[in-house]
Amino acid sequence: MDAMYSPSNVSLSNSSERKSNCTVDTEFRYILFPVVYSIIFLLGLMGNCYVLWVFKHLSMSRNINEVKIFMVNLSIADLLFILTLPFWIVYYCGLGNWVFPEFFCRMVGCLFFINTYCSIAFLAAISYNRYCAVARPIESIQQSGRKRGMIVSFAIWFIILCSASPFLFMKSTNQVGTQTHCFEGYDKDSSMAVMISNFVLITAFFFAFLVIVVCNLHILRLLSTQTIQPGNTNHSVKQQAFRMVCAVMVVFSLCFLPHHVVQGPWTLTVLEQWRVDDCQFRQAVNDAHQVTLCLMSLNCALDPIIYCFLTKKFRRFLTKRLSTWRTSRKSFTVTTNNEGDMIFQGLNPTGTLQH
Repeated sequence: MDAMYSPSNVSLSNSSERKSNCTVDTEFRYILFPVVYSIIFLLGLMGNCYVLWVFKHLSMSRNINEVKIFMVNLSIADLLFILTLPFWIVYYCGLGNWVFPEFFCRMVGCLFFINTYCSIAFLAAISYNRYCAVARPIESIQQSGRKRGMIVSFAIWFIILCSASPFLFMKSTNQVGTQTHCFEGYDKDSSMAVMISNFVLITAFFFAFLVIVVCNLHILRLLSTQTIQPGNTNHSVKQQAFRMVCAVMVVFSLCFLPHHVVQGPWTLTVLEQWRVDDCQFRQAVNDAHQVTLCLMSLNCALDPIIYCFLTKKFRRFLTKRLSTWRTSRKSFTVTTNNEGDMIFQGLNPTGTLQH
């Protein structure tokens, strides 16, 4: 079983015919994961639910375009993973003891995989869409791309769901003493298949990363060659595109890049294919792997920020709602104060109401 798909640490003591004398575990993960996942659960749940609510209201007025379709699907993928975080919080608070049925372990591992690679795929699709909007603006305006966006989204979901489906049928828990671990063991006989599947996913990630980097660099190059006056309407469009590029690159580089850089060495050391007896190196790689798993989960809370930079209507809707909320709050405060003054004026010196 490929432990890459689950936010957990593979215990080497569970493997048969062990060639290494190293005992590798990361104790700080029992504090790190509950804290980080609790924060991500709260922020991500509120942020992504609000995003879907905003897009629901925006789509009522006009047809939803291609990039908004990608963003809605990205938000759904985030919510699927966010709903599994309470399971992992309980798991790590229990020092790595899975107290739920085995099927739930399979489910949360499956959703972890789906969120990771759906997010990567949709961010790549968004970057390419924005590149087309800047490089071929006339064609982008004439074609909303709704049908194309739905086809691409369906293809992404179909491919990733098919890739994740084996998790629902494979053994995911293993017993270590009195504790039941979730995705912390692997079958020694399948180590070659595990290693190949990991490096295939790493290669796929860097292909998507290349698409994102190339598209965003082209966007920046095209924007830098345009001479637009500060008062021109297109000046705000240029600024919006620049902020979007920075937001996508920061989220992708912070959340996904570190994990896939560490994943290769981690896979080789866990499967005891590289530096078998270098216990210090293997512990360092495993510690780094736990940190990158936390960083990768941050995308669920950071993705709503991309929507603010990417869609002018989204920012306008959010600003309007915040303004309405502030106005209603001030009105409530003024009304409450006036009613209090009226009641106070109706009291006699003894504190009873005057008739």
